[in-house]
Amino acid sequence: MRAFGRILGCAVAAATTLVAGVAFADKMDPALERFVLNNRCIGTVDGVGKYYDPTAGFTRCLPDNLAFAKLVAQYGAAIAPVASYSARTTGFGGFKIGVQGAFTTIDSDAPYWKNGTQGSVDRSTNQYSIVNNGPDDALQLYSVRLAKGFPFGVELGASFGHLANTSLVTGGGDVRLSILEGFRTNYGLGYLPDLAATGGIRTITGTSQLKLTVVSVDGVISKPFPIQGSVVLQPHVGYQWLRIFGDSGVVDMTPNTDPVQHCGYQGDNSPASPDPSKPARDGQPYCSGSSADFNNNVVFDAVRLNRHRINVGVDLRFQMVYLGLNFLTDLVPVDKANTGTKAVPDGADPSASKTIVVNPYSDDPRPTSPENDAVKSQFTMSVELGAVF
Repeated sequence: MRAFGRILGCAVAAATTLVAGVAFADKMDPALERFVLNNRCIGTVDGVGKYYDPTAGFTRCLPDNLAFAKLVAQYGAAIAPVASYSARTTGFGGFKIGVQGAFTTIDSDAPYWKNGTQGSVDRSTNQYSIVNNGPDDALQLYSVRLAKGFPFGVELGASFGHLANTSLVTGGGDVRLSILEGFRTNYGLGYLPDLAATGGIRTITGTSQLKLTVVSVDGVISKPFPIQGSVVLQPHVGYQWLRIFGDSGVVDMTPNTDPVQHCGYQGDNSPASPDPSKPARDGQPYCSGSSADFNNNVVFDAVRLNRHRINVGVDLRFQMVYLGLNFLTDLVPVDKANTGTKAVPDGADPSASKTIVVNPYSDDPRPTSPENDAVKSQFTMSVELGAVF
């Protein structure tokens, strides 16, 4: 019980850290308002910040849906279930509690990470930069994980975590069915490995810009090897299929602009201040200049994509305490796993009336994205410490 007390104390400390981190760390938070295709709608004031440019007339900001799709693909892999477990469940009446750190690589040099995340804060002005010049090389997810065993090889689990350097909090659950487990010696069955199938789901909260949910299906094979006394080593290997659902909220593409101030506001279109260009008094703002910024709010195209990953790990258990190490990576390149194409505005056409057809996760051929920004394979390494009783 003393060991369990230590583990529980670590879990409480981790949960406290998660809650505290949400309020202060947001360097890697999404900043989707920077995904603008036609920079004609954007201006700057004293070289700082992105504002609506009144000289653009009624030109609206167009969202860069390709950059959004790539960002969702990499955020999704970072919050996905890690599948860091052997095929053997905790057993009928068993219970597991643990704390986990998962570290997922990202394409930090890609323009969609530099443009699509907040970046650091200027301590003298308390303002964010207009581009994140130093994205983290990896996203760090710290979680508290719980699992409870039931009859017939069923195990239910829950996970709650925080993505470091963001305001994002994750949560979700798992259900595992151990199809083959627990054989020791009878009739040679002791040579058989344990086999299990798992389904999981993770989602996020903490931002109004991004709605992200990841569903996973796993198959895993493992085999326990007693070492000495109550020490057991369990290597495991498996396959994981991910389905990532990414949607945006309503995003103001010029958040630094007050549309009322920039439109030459004359009053509301009412009998007291009628707009001569309208036959009816509809109560809308009456402006002497461009009112285009009132409509500079967009919703990015929904993203639905698949990822195929391989999972390799090992658990070391001593009495109630266990330590787990796990590694995941893509089996199939992201663009090959998602063969659909999308028609997007051609960046070489200032009017944005022409389109090109591309795979959203391949290299963007438009001159607005000169670098190779194809979504590359990601690696996830996790470490977990906990207790089973």
